[in-house]
Amino acid sequence: MGDAARRTGFLLVIIGATLWGVGGTVAQKLFQEYGIEVNWLVSTRLLIAGVLLLGIQFFLKDRSQVLGVWKEKRTGAQLVVFGLLGMLAVQYTYMASIRHGNAAVATLLQYLAPVMIIFWLVIRRQTVFGRQDLVTVVLALGGCFLLLTNGSLSGLSVPAPAIIWGVLSGVSLAFYTLYAIPLLARYDSLVIVGWAMVIGGVALSFIHPPWRIGLSGLTAEAFGYIAFVIIFGTMIAFWFYIESLQSLLPKETSLLGSLEPLAAVLTTVFWLNEPFGGFQWAGTAAIIAMIVFMAFSKKPAAE
Repeated sequence: MGDAARRTGFLLVIIGATLWGVGGTVAQKLFQEYGIEVNWLVSTRLLIAGVLLLGIQFFLKDRSQVLGVWKEKRTGAQLVVFGLLGMLAVQYTYMASIRHGNAAVATLLQYLAPVMIIFWLVIRRQTVFGRQDLVTVVLALGGCFLLLTNGSLSGLSVPAPAIIWGVLSGVSLAFYTLYAIPLLARYDSLVIVGWAMVIGGVALSFIHPPWRIGLSGLTAEAFGYIAFVIIFGTMIAFWFYIESLQSLLPKETSLLGSLEPLAAVLTTVFWLNEPFGGFQWAGTAAIIAMIVFMAFSKKPAAE
C-alpha cells in the first residue's frame, strides 16, 4: 500500500474522529441555547445521514448491496434489530446524556464500551481475563471515577441522569459493536450503517416526526449548527472513518479514534466554557490512555 494512500487514510480518520467529537458539543449547544428536543434531533440526523450514506454507496460503490441486503429474511431481521437496539439506542442515549450533562462526559462514558465487551466475553467464556484486560479495566474505571466525582467522595460533579444515560450509551455501543460483526462480514459498512440509521430514524419518527418543530424561534446560526451535526458530525464522520479502514490497520484507526473524546472535551471546555476540574482532566487522560493502550495491545482484535 502506497504512502499517499496511508497519508490519506490518516487524514480521513483524524477528520472523522474530530468531527464526531465536535458534533456532540454542537448538539449540546442546540439543546442548551435553542431548546432543541433530543427526539427531534436524533430522528432527523439519523434519517438524513442514513439516506446520504446509502446514496454514497449507490453512486460510488457497489450499488447492488443497497437493496441486496434485504433479499434474505434473516439478514433483514438482523438489520432491523441492529437499527433499533444498536444504532438508535446508541444515538439516543448519547444525545440524552449530552442533554442532561455535557458532550465531554457523555463521550467519555460511551468509551466504557470496550470494558463492557471484555466482561461480556469473559462471562460467555469466549476469552480469558488477562493482564491486558486488567489494565484496561483499571484505566477505564479509575478514569470514570475521577471524571464523575472530580476526586471527591462526597458527591458527584456530574448530574445523575447524564451518568445513567452515558452508561447506557456505553452498553448500547457494546451491543452495537458485537451485533454488527456478522452483518459487516457480508456487506459494506456504508450499507449496514446507512440502513441502520434509516431504520432508527423511522422508528423514532413515530414518537417525534422530523417535520414537527417550531422553526420560527430558530436563528440562521441554529440552522447552521443543525446542519453541522447532521452532515459533518454524523454523515461525513462515519464515511471518513469507514473509508480510512481501506488504507490503515484497524489498530491505527482505533488509536486515532481517541481524538473523538479529546475533541469533545476541548470544545466543551474552551468553546462552551463548561467547568472542568483538575481531577476530571486526569480522568479524561486515563480514559484516553485506555484507548491508546488497547490500540497497541498485542491481544488479537478477533478475541
